[in-house]
Formats: sequence, structure tokens, C-alpha cells
Amino acid sequence: MNRQTFKLEVNPTLPAPLGRLAELAANLRFSWHRPTRKLFETLDPQLWKDVSGNPKLFLRCIDQARLDRAAADESFLEQYRKQLRLFDAYRQESPQGTGSQHLEPGDLVAYFCAEYGFHESFPIYSGGLGILAGDHCKTASDVGLEFVAVGLLYRQGYFTQALDQAGNQVPQYRDFSSDDLPVHCAYDAEGRALKVRVRLGERDVHAQVWRARAGRIDVVLLDTNVPENADADREITHKLYGGDRETRIQQEMVLGIGGVKALRALGLHPSVWHMNEGHAAFLGIELMCELVDRGASTATALEAVAAASVFTTHTPVAAGHDAFAPELVLRYFGDYARRLGLTAEEFLSLGRSGPAGQPGEGPGSGEFNMTNLALHLSRRQNGVSRIHGGVSAQICGHAWPEIPAVDNPIGYVTNGVHVPTFLFQ
Repeated sequence: MNRQTFKLEVNPTLPAPLGRLAELAANLRFSWHRPTRKLFETLDPQLWKDVSGNPKLFLRCIDQARLDRAAADESFLEQYRKQLRLFDAYRQESPQGTGSQHLEPGDLVAYFCAEYGFHESFPIYSGGLGILAGDHCKTASDVGLEFVAVGLLYRQGYFTQALDQAGNQVPQYRDFSSDDLPVHCAYDAEGRALKVRVRLGERDVHAQVWRARAGRIDVVLLDTNVPENADADREITHKLYGGDRETRIQQEMVLGIGGVKALRALGLHPSVWHMNEGHAAFLGIELMCELVDRGASTATALEAVAAASVFTTHTPVAAGHDAFAPELVLRYFGDYARRLGLTAEEFLSLGRSGPAGQPGEGPGSGEFNMTNLALHLSRRQNGVSRIHGGVSAQICGHAWPEIPAVDNPIGYVTNGVHVPTFLFQ
């Protein structure tokens, strides 16, 4: 007789009086609303600690008896109903006005970033850039901004650090299941999992579209770990900032190009495109291709895309800006250059120093630099503090060689923090 081992997982069922706990767990508002987190922690403090404050995983692991007792505990139910009232009121309240008054009815801001730091239980970030991006999303929700964030759903995310006996850093990665993350699958009109195709060189790579809800705004995340892809392509969105230059250009194409395609597939038509760091700059290439495919000239498409695009640079040293060898770029972007009617040299000039469409000169002119691409494809650029704005104007001064750095267009918007996340309440 053949014996086969099966893995069996038994999940608890939420009692009817606690049915909306799943809704609270699925909205990233828990990451900045301490009373919501406290509600979960009250059910089982040790388990809450063991799952690193991940409410979705918590509800999969909690003992059924604890839920049943809580459903009969009037004291807990009172706190539960209070948090539901606050949750519903938050989602329904009128915008506070900050930012929204600058947008026309129907306007939508699309915010692209390679990482988002909402909470440590959702490890799709590594550091400051991600924390800032998460805070931007939280604040956009608070003020009622018409805003959608776009990023990648990393299955391993960024590593956690351990030290070996010699004191050396040892990275430790862990695979995360979508069942344990505050995301849900997006579906097309036929009820199938929504996927988009991104042309990478001579092949198409498929990316599944996931959605997360952060208060009142949507976060759209792309994931290449789907059966349609070859094994190597399934790994593209596996690790944040993992792999070599080739992996990096693939990730940034999925983010920028795939991100635009995902928004289109969801029926969203942003009027403002925000590139938060150069990782997202390939979105401008896809937007240009859309316009050229509809009959616009390449020059017209470039100006139209740039007029609707904003670029924020974060890195204060020139060496920290992503750059790719010309032959690597042409291997991946041959079809895009042809769609735009550009020669290889004209396409490469978009990512080189100097005005777009002209051969680059000066530092970094030999490689295709993502910061240069973002500068060429935007008309609003900023650093993230007064000092950093000045530093960035110097670093990026080659984009406007006829203008002294002090007079070029790069300004600054000082980084802020989302106060409720960091101020105990």
C-alpha cells in the first residue's frame, strides 16, 4: 500500500458577532491605528507577539476557543464595536482639504515606488525610502487625496539581519504567502485573476495584480510568481533589491511599465504620475508608447508625459543612482525604441546626461541612468530637504548645462512623517 503525506491546516472560524475582524485585519489602517492593533492583541498577547503584529496571520492562527469566549464577552464586544465605528467614520468622513484643493474633479495621482514601509509585518521595504512612501500613502488617506500607489509584491521582501559567531552579518530570508498579507487578488471582467504582460527584450513576462487597502486609498502591487512565467521570471519580484543589474532592470520594468498597464487594466486614468526615486522612471517610456501608438509624434509624447509627471530624488551621492550598461538597455528596450521611432542612440540619450534627445556629456554620460531618465520625463523635480534640494541641483545640473545649478528647476519638499504612526496615542 502506497503511503502519501498531506499537509493539513485547520483555521478558526470567526463567530458572527466578530465577523468584521477580518475587515479590520485586511486594511493597512491597523499599521497606524494603535487601538485597532490593541483590539487584536487583547485576544491573545503572546500570539500577537509571535506573528509580529500581523492581524491577518493572527486570525489564521488563533485558537477557536479564544474567539468564542471573546464573542460572549461584553467588555470585548464593546471595544470591538467602538473600533468598527471609528473605522467606518474614518472611511466616510469628508477630506480635510490639504492637497485635494489643487486637483480638479476626476483627477488622480499615481504614486510609483519600489518599496513601501507600512508595518514590519508587511516586509516590502528596506529602509527610509519605503518608510517615507508608506507615510505618503497614510497621509494621502488621511487627507482624502485621490491617490493610488503602485509597487511590487515581494515574496521574500528584504532580509532580516542575524550575526554569526565572527560578528558578520548573515541575511535571512523568509517566504511570505499572500494568505498572510493584507492583500487581495484583483480580477478582470470575467472573474479571472488580473494579470498584465510586460515585454522584456524578446519575451513577455506576466505579472499578477494584487490590491491592498490603506485606509481610503488603494495600493496596487505586481507579482511575477505566476505559472505562465519561466522559473527565472517567477523570481523577478522575489527579493527587494536582490540579484544583479539584470534583475534590477527587470524589476524596474515590471514596476514602471507593468504598473502603468495594471492601472489601465483596473480602469484607472491618472492625471499626475509621481516617480518616487528613479526606480520607477520606466513608467514614462510606457506612457510615451501609449501616445505614439495613438498617433502622437515622439517629441509631442515626451512633452505630454513630462508635463504630467513629478520626480522626487532621495539619494545625495551620484554613485547611488541606478545606471545600466547601454547594451543591457538596448537588449531589453529594442521593441520600445522601435515603437517610439527612435534609433538606439536616441533612446539611450533619454537616460544620459544632457538635454533629452542629445548625446550626453559629463559624469555618467556613458551609462543609462534612471535619474537622468526621470529628469527628462518630468517637469517637476524635487529633493527631500532644503539642503538636499541644493545637493540634488548640483548632482543633476548636467540636465540643464546652460543654467547654473542654483537656478535649475530642482526644488525641495522637506520629508515629513505620518504623525499617528510614530506618536504614541
